[in-house]
Amino acid sequence: MMKLACSALALALVSTPALAQSTAPDWSGPYVGIFGGYNQSNDDGDEILRFDRNLDGNYGDPVTTAAGENAFSPGFCGGAATSTGPDTGCKDDNDGVEAGVRGGYDMQFGNIVVGALAEYTVNNVQDTVTGFSTTPAFYSFTRELESTAAVRARLGYAMGPALIYATGGYAYGKFENKFRTSNTANSFTETSESDDGDGWQAGGGMEYALGRGLTVSGEYLYTSLDVDSPVIRVGNTGTTPAANPFILAPNTTGTDMTRGNGRFGNHAVRIGMNYRF
Repeated sequence: MMKLACSALALALVSTPALAQSTAPDWSGPYVGIFGGYNQSNDDGDEILRFDRNLDGNYGDPVTTAAGENAFSPGFCGGAATSTGPDTGCKDDNDGVEAGVRGGYDMQFGNIVVGALAEYTVNNVQDTVTGFSTTPAFYSFTRELESTAAVRARLGYAMGPALIYATGGYAYGKFENKFRTSNTANSFTETSESDDGDGWQAGGGMEYALGRGLTVSGEYLYTSLDVDSPVIRVGNTGTTPAANPFILAPNTTGTDMTRGNGRFGNHAVRIGMNYRF
């Protein structure tokens, strides 16, 4: 799917020069624009769930059965569960689309163009990790990027009606977190949550002047955000068997569980249009 989006972007840019104005524009000044694109999250196939058995805030404790065996020996997968065991595989993370608005200012010095911009984007891309216990049961954590705001610098080289540029800067994201399990023996309580993350963006693209202040653009952008995952406390329903791995000693209160990767990565391919004043 990412290859298809990149091919469409390349085709759009190749066909654009026929519409471009014949004289080189002055890229200096303010502009506003809109854009849309395709999103793909990083494939974190090696991500796991992490556990805090004694509730001391340190994750990395093993969850074992009464016989001392690893209760999560079936393993983990970087996607959503399709059954209570890993043998049927996991559903891949959902890719998505995005749309946004931007505003910026450029200054041109010969062929060199420098500037800064601010953007707001609505996203819907997901990233899920699932753990499987010997019960058998699955435990899935999903984070969905809902929106991003970014402030970036831009450095470009102007060639006739075309501007080729690199861009990078700060990014902030809003997330929706979801937890799903097939386990009906324990209680599940969210003890800590986080719905935002911050980090950086970097990428590059090309902008073409069409005349009368209008330009079209194609862009690739990578976003990396640090996110604090929600913590789920797996506890006793009152009828949970005493030998249940989550409520064995050293803590019969329960076990805190969270996802192991606190970083969210997203690839985006975009097409947009700007109006320059």
